[in-house]
Amino acid sequence: IAMAATRNVMRAVRVFEFGGPEVLKLQSDVVIPNPKENQVLIKVLACGVNPVETYIRSGNYARKPALPYTPGSDVAGVIEGVGEHVTAFKKGDRVFTIGTISGGYAGYAVAAANSVFPLSDKLDFRQGAAIGIPYFTAYRALFQKGHAKAGESVLVHGASGGVGIATCQIARACGLKVLGTAGTEEGMNMVLRNGAHQAFNHREANYIDKIKEYTGMGGVDIIIEMLSNINLATDLQLLSCAGRVMVVGCRGPIEINPRDTMSKESSIIGVSLFLATEEERHECATALLDGIEAGWLKPIVGSEYPLEKVAKAHEDIIHSSGARGKMVLL
Repeated sequence: IAMAATRNVMRAVRVFEFGGPEVLKLQSDVVIPNPKENQVLIKVLACGVNPVETYIRSGNYARKPALPYTPGSDVAGVIEGVGEHVTAFKKGDRVFTIGTISGGYAGYAVAAANSVFPLSDKLDFRQGAAIGIPYFTAYRALFQKGHAKAGESVLVHGASGGVGIATCQIARACGLKVLGTAGTEEGMNMVLRNGAHQAFNHREANYIDKIKEYTGMGGVDIIIEMLSNINLATDLQLLSCAGRVMVVGCRGPIEINPRDTMSKESSIIGVSLFLATEEERHECATALLDGIEAGWLKPIVGSEYPLEKVAKAHEDIIHSSGARGKMVLL
């Protein structure tokens, strides 16, 4: 009886109050959720860690989940069970998600079947956990919101993290001229290996001048911006006529001069994957699954943490000295 009783519980990270990383509590007796209709149950083998999860945990985010909750959306693993009406998946299938219902920092997670995708044998589970939010956000920023076209130039501001690497790979594969910034030598090399034609160190005092020199009078057509509270005013100086800044990440307010948008008729456009329609998500998924097959979509996994170290992961993703690929929990 004791054996039977332990089988339907799992380890999961639970948040009972909003606050710092210390509110992330690993528990070993959380009941494994059951998939309802049009849902699947996934045995989680890896889960991506995204900056947005730290904002939600702190309570400073527009969307607040009901407490207690388990964070995490980008899981990769194996289908353990399916709910009614699910025909696309069966027990044992390798999959990745862009969203879970029950939370991904756990041994098992329930997800809507339409937010789950087959994981190619070309990628391992760690890489599968690095696809979701980063690649879908990058594709949305470039094409659905940024209307990028082959031949245009794109500057990825903060290119060595999960979304940055994804943007470089997608943009290069789709025929854009790709420039990227990173904060370390290692980060810059990673950016160059993953599709950027040129990399700049955004910790150098004069790096903006170097970018201007490289792009000449023309400027860049699109900037994918991970830290707009620091860079937005400068970004407006770097744009071409009709150029656009895609705001992907922000950690606070910034003062800009709107006149800088008038002189070039440039645009500042916010990007939120959360607002993507079912059709837009499907379009992203189709493009990205094609990219995996073609071989250009190869997630770079950076730091890996066991579930016990989840608080450290949340600290590091905000305060580390330069991103190197996607952070994952194992």
